[in-house]
Amino acid sequence: MGYGQHQSFYLRDRWLPKAIKEISNDERFFYDKQAFEKIGLGKNMVQSLRYWAVATNVIGEEFSKERQKSHYITDFGNMLNKFDKSIQLNDSASLIHYFLTRQKEPSTVFYWFFNEYTQNVTSKEELINQFKQWVEHNENKTVSLNSLKKDIDCLIKLYTAGLNSVDPEEVIQSPLSKINLIKEKKNIIMKYSPTYEEVGLIALMFVLLDYCSSKEIDSLTVDQIYETKGLWGKTFNLSRVQIVSALEQLSYEKHNGIKFVRTNQLDTVQVPDIKAINFLEEQFQRKIEALI
Repeated sequence: MGYGQHQSFYLRDRWLPKAIKEISNDERFFYDKQAFEKIGLGKNMVQSLRYWAVATNVIGEEFSKERQKSHYITDFGNMLNKFDKSIQLNDSASLIHYFLTRQKEPSTVFYWFFNEYTQNVTSKEELINQFKQWVEHNENKTVSLNSLKKDIDCLIKLYTAGLNSVDPEEVIQSPLSKINLIKEKKNIIMKYSPTYEEVGLIALMFVLLDYCSSKEIDSLTVDQIYETKGLWGKTFNLSRVQIVSALEQLSYEKHNGIKFVRTNQLDTVQVPDIKAINFLEEQFQRKIEALI
């Protein structure tokens, strides 16, 4: 599992477009000793940017024929670059959040908070303590308390930075603050349950398609969508009421190809056999055209 790779810097609004631009020109950009001068960030910030770009599935890592590690822009990164470079859409922010939290590696604290931690309201001190206990129970190596504290600090800032600030400078903003999943007040941390509109129907549908494809299934129940790690209830703090409302809206929009069957005992969702990334491209194109 991974800890502290963010170098104590939360993701900034303009960082991911910078990473995409540089990797487009040089697949080994992050191994260039002069990378910090070329991109206009400090050395530690460049290391942080590399972590965020990989953790959010905007770029991927691979070995070249010469056995040198390099990076490439993922399909998702290309979609962002083409349709929402500045991450203005809630759907884009929600998908960045989804990729960050869907697995333990390399972003353990984000996975843990949304998929494992069940309390909706807690103090920062108790949050650190609970994370420490979970890591000790699930980790084979010793992780310093200081590193875990920095992870919790970064978690909170990532989802709240810029929300209450009067400073308009974009440098303090986080692209994930717009989806309102965490709120902080006087060291009390709260999981906020958004409406499905705040998350975005495109993002929600993508998650269903991606999950079903990974599990080789074509249907889910509302209970599964609410309770399963990596799905709506865990990932986006969505209530059952909001999940049902989102499913009704998705099934009403025929182009999604989803069928929502409600019975007295079991509510089932039939998911179409469509690649998640193809759906995303089509829907982003549709949404951008509607905004023009």
